[in-house]
Amino acid sequence: MTDFIRTGRLFRVVGFNPSHRQLFLQSEATLVDRTTTRIEIYIGHVELMLLEPYYRNGLHIRRASSEEFAVLKERHGLDPSDAEYTWMLDPDGGSFVIGSIPSWREAEYELMGDRESLYDWSKPWPPDFPAESGWVC
Repeated sequence: MTDFIRTGRLFRVVGFNPSHRQLFLQSEATLVDRTTTRIEIYIGHVELMLLEPYYRNGLHIRRASSEEFAVLKERHGLDPSDAEYTWMLDPDGGSFVIGSIPSWREAEYELMGDRESLYDWSKPWPPDFPAESGWVC
């Protein structure tokens, strides 16, 4: 299993498209946390989510453990089939999303040029500048 772990960075919810059920989270390059890259996370086919607007100490996206899912199932009346698609977003388990496999992209902010988002569907991927990407699985 490959988790997405980025500690010490400020992440925020930057968008949710209800008609397409798409969730976007982002961490900008900042002087405060001495980072130079932008990180964007995409989760599609969102069925249910419990989010914070900001994650001040980073993210740890992983599939919910059976114990975590049991608690969420009881609290929110989830179907057992949701277990495979339930993603925890922070280390303490306070936030979760039920949706497709999360993907992420990261690139040096200065190299992005006029590109406003790494998930701009009108632009080619991979881009013509160095970038990393992956899936949580």
